[in-house]
Amino acid sequence: MQTEQKLKDLVKQKYSEIALQNKQTNMSSCCGSGGCSTEVYNIMSDDYTKLEGYNADADLGLGCGLPTEFAQIKPGDTVVDLGSGAGNDCFIVRAITGEKGRVIGIDFTEAMIEKARANAEKLKFNNVEFRQGDIEKMPITANVADVIVSNCVLNLVPNKANVLKEIMRVLRNGGHFSISDVVLVGQLPDKLQSLAEMYAGCISGAVQKEDYMGMISAAGFKDITIQKEKEILIPDDILAAYLTPAEIAEFNNSGLGIYSITVYAKKPDACCAPGCCN
Repeated sequence: MQTEQKLKDLVKQKYSEIALQNKQTNMSSCCGSGGCSTEVYNIMSDDYTKLEGYNADADLGLGCGLPTEFAQIKPGDTVVDLGSGAGNDCFIVRAITGEKGRVIGIDFTEAMIEKARANAEKLKFNNVEFRQGDIEKMPITANVADVIVSNCVLNLVPNKANVLKEIMRVLRNGGHFSISDVVLVGQLPDKLQSLAEMYAGCISGAVQKEDYMGMISAAGFKDITIQKEKEILIPDDILAAYLTPAEIAEFNNSGLGIYSITVYAKKPDACCAPGCCN
């Protein structure tokens, strides 16, 4: 069993490598973790290219949804992006908030922060900033954000309840989040569940859909809604790096569902969750 710190170190190492990979490599693997597929298509992420604010240099093909599309962001909002990578979602958010808004990206990996800051500098954005930090203990003061977004990141965090507590702290009363993430319906094969490589690739770090939604409710959020859901299919040539042909056949016939979901939830107007006003 990997400790939480070892899993975090693994994520930092893998995503430092991913920051240097091209988009095509990342798009044909599980969140860019490796195991490149000969079926070159994006396993998880939706197409960003037609969205206002899209910047090709910031798109590493690592997402599993389009949370910004559902986040109900308004001009002038302060928006925080958890796991901001090279800045893709932040720049799309900035196109919505405008010059009077404020966008803060938080990422665990120094290489990603450097890449994002370089992209922001090229775009000459003075209201988009990137901070290195752990989203279980965000480098940001309380009651700041109107909206929080995140794209395929919470499944990489060992203690998701801590992140939800931090989201509650950072959101203003009445603020909300829109988060895209990977969840399961049914059990992963033991081999995939235990492989650190697949953890960094988002799959074995995912929890059961019912448990995921339950954690959000337990954290004190309200108006919890699944805004979008789609099934993720892992090509056999990626599975072959981890499973035998017989195990692949069993996996494909198991009824296991791997899904990308985009979830909306709101912080109560008058904070009532235990400890959230501390």
